[in-house]
Amino acid sequence: MRIQVILSILCVMALAGGLLYAAPQGQIRVQVDLVSLFATVRDKHKAIVTGLQKDDFQVFEDGQAQEITYFSAESNLPITLGMLLDTSGSETYMLSAEKEAASRFLGRLMRKGDLAMVMSFDSDVDLLADFTSDRARLDRAINRAQINVASSGSILAQGPLPTSDHGGTNFYDAVYLAAHDKLSEEAGRKAIVVLTDAEDTGSKLNLQDAIEVAQRTDAVVYILLVAEDGGDQAVAKKMTDETGGRMIVVRNERNLEQAFDEISEELRHQYTLGYTPSNKKRDGSFRKVKIEMKNREYSALTRRGYYAPHPE
Repeated sequence: MRIQVILSILCVMALAGGLLYAAPQGQIRVQVDLVSLFATVRDKHKAIVTGLQKDDFQVFEDGQAQEITYFSAESNLPITLGMLLDTSGSETYMLSAEKEAASRFLGRLMRKGDLAMVMSFDSDVDLLADFTSDRARLDRAINRAQINVASSGSILAQGPLPTSDHGGTNFYDAVYLAAHDKLSEEAGRKAIVVLTDAEDTGSKLNLQDAIEVAQRTDAVVYILLVAEDGGDQAVAKKMTDETGGRMIVVRNERNLEQAFDEISEELRHQYTLGYTPSNKKRDGSFRKVKIEMKNREYSALTRRGYYAPHPE
């Protein structure tokens, strides 16, 4: 069912901006130049706005207006989600509540066709459950997360990351690996939800590396900033703003539940917009994207841009 839904989405998008063709060995490939944006719209009171039409939106790339060629307000498109839990020592007093809230969040959010995975990170990045729709398996994985102990899952393949024996909190590496190694091959809506204080003390990669791979993967990053001292809000805000997600400061268990409810609502009330860029250059450059609402009392949350294809 999930494959059929995603293929249907890709076929519509191909008709809107490109060509669908059959590749050798029966593989189906989509050759498009369509840029897809997922957007959440809120009014001046921060309430989510539903029921909008294509003509309510304006899309700009590098300041130039673009023609919207694909639009959908469908709230049941499949979601592929990465749940990342910070298990460094700074999360000791909140981890139990985080695990309970994360399990309830997946129970409320996930519908037929959705997939989720669970990772933990401290001095290692551990894959506790690969993509699955099995809620019981996901719950067991979340419950296995422990503060800064030897891995109870499997260490995620480090891909291009160099090996290192130094410790610390590998926040940037975790986001990079979730996007690059796991989400890059997935289609449709993709999100990474991270519970952390956003204070990185051990990653081999930097903040911009993590942001760039999330942008290239079309993954929206949400950060629940859980920290007694406030955490690194500048880092969390930059990562979420650049990918179209949101940072929510969590100070207690009640805030944690509210934060998960907000994210669930946003993921289930997104508009999908697609356009074929007027800039046809295949130069690998970063293109800034902005969505403006014709009703100035509304604002749209989406990613800040995308990377153009490299020359063939």
